[in-house]
Amino acid sequence: MDNTSIITQVANPKEEESIASSQEKGCQQQSDSSLKKSRSRSIFSPFFCCFTNYHVEPPSVHSPSSKTQALPTPSPTEENGSPPKLFLNPLNPVVVLHTGPEHQSHITCFHFLHTNPSVKSLLPEVNISDYGKNCVVIDLDETLVHSSFKPISNADFIVPVEIDGTVHQVYVLKRPHVDVFLQKMGELFECVLFTASLAKYADPVADLLDQWGVFRARLFRESCVFHQGNYVKDLSRLGRQLRNVIIVDNSPASYIFHPENAVPVQSWFDDMSDTELLDLLPLFEGLSKEQDVYNLLHTLRAR
Repeated sequence: MDNTSIITQVANPKEEESIASSQEKGCQQQSDSSLKKSRSRSIFSPFFCCFTNYHVEPPSVHSPSSKTQALPTPSPTEENGSPPKLFLNPLNPVVVLHTGPEHQSHITCFHFLHTNPSVKSLLPEVNISDYGKNCVVIDLDETLVHSSFKPISNADFIVPVEIDGTVHQVYVLKRPHVDVFLQKMGELFECVLFTASLAKYADPVADLLDQWGVFRARLFRESCVFHQGNYVKDLSRLGRQLRNVIIVDNSPASYIFHPENAVPVQSWFDDMSDTELLDLLPLFEGLSKEQDVYNLLHTLRAR
């Protein structure tokens, strides 16, 4: 296994030998460059990148690279050859952005649940302490930390990772204000770590990063859907009402199935003057009080 393939992250433009050397990173990098627009540090401007002219096609249910099955269209068949059964649920719409006349983005809602209601949700039952809270899905790499196999002199953590019988050192930098951000988010939300990186790397990093037990659950690459060269985080499989779910991620490709649930953040590598996590806290305080997060997120995008 290529040691860089255990971490799913976008390329650091300052590194000549970046993680984009692997095939998986090449796919991720190409998607990020085409989907994400540059923006200012205003706490409202991140939302405009969600309205890129996507045409989202649900992935094939036959993906050999994923242990989970993706949302089906009405026509494909399941692996046993029988047509999939679709179950209506007005509280869990599947939203697809498509381009209409004059290149305007439109939203189409399909009120389908997963192909089979007996499929186990990715998350366990809500803890009693989290009843009534919205759920926030938080990415790891380039959102909360930046990691590298190249030595970093000011690394906050050095995590040993065994790959093919050899132990490699992973150097991890924490994003500025990440401690304050996580503590506050833990007070306001049911927080879930969801990363496309492998657990052998991400789990020990999360152990060191989350000193307060903010993350109620941790999801890794095997919980993603491999779709058109990207590891996508399918929020409909969490076992939570989508109207109460928010995803915080630096990669639009990661939430391409549910862009209307996203609070995008700028990719972070090593800028120690960055204040984005701190700047976003007022927004999350508002979202924590919403019974339907779409209302506030839609209002912010419309500005």
